[in-house]
Amino acid sequence: MRVRAALTCLGIMLVSAALPAAARGQPLQPAGTESLLPEVPSVEEGAPDPSLGTPSQAADRVIHWVTVSGDNNALPFIVIDKLDARIFVFDPQGRPLGMAPALIGIRRGDDSAPGIGSRGINKIPVEQRTTPAGRFIAKFGPAKGHPPVLWVDYADAISLHPVVTANKRENRLQRIKSASAEDHRISFGCINVPASFYAKVVKPLFKARNSSSVVYILPDTKSVADVFPGTVLKAQATAPPAVTQTAARAQR
Repeated sequence: MRVRAALTCLGIMLVSAALPAAARGQPLQPAGTESLLPEVPSVEEGAPDPSLGTPSQAADRVIHWVTVSGDNNALPFIVIDKLDARIFVFDPQGRPLGMAPALIGIRRGDDSAPGIGSRGINKIPVEQRTTPAGRFIAKFGPAKGHPPVLWVDYADAISLHPVVTANKRENRLQRIKSASAEDHRISFGCINVPASFYAKVVKPLFKARNSSSVVYILPDTKSVADVFPGTVLKAQATAPPAVTQTAARAQR
């Protein structure tokens, strides 16, 4: 396991403390007041946040396409909407298992920089800290010095894991509760989700040894059609099934 598995993905981001506020993302409070903010719990505890609402039009389009086409190959699947900073999880039949807010890469962009997965964290400039868009086959695997994580794109060191709180100055627990999607842009590219959502919704998908899931990450600079051409071919298919309309209310 390469060192970047722990450093790049889990974000032991001590170097970010030395960055100017603009490089760490939009501040949630005036400079110098970090110590006044309580460490509030993230939205989780087994119940969906009612403020999240239903999937966006783009997310619903991708969910519908996957469900109708069977693109998930009878595997559980996850849809991550970067523009809305939300994650939706489904079983192999397309039934919704849950949804939650998510933290994503600090910069917009739908491609990972070449060779970024093998670089040390202090070698990744802010403008390259993006969460790539696309279709990925994800599996659980070890991360050096940390519990196993869901590797979405191992080669580029992109994983999905619980919210990182090592660097208090980043205010990730506050950010994941924010109504502003821009406040959710703080990571080096990995996807952070509430800890109990990770434990209760994501991890149970991988109980079987060597099990995998399909992860669909929606773009924030390209079009959905560019990243998922199949959505165009299925645009005239039957009306979206009820499963996509009830995603906001489903949680197990």
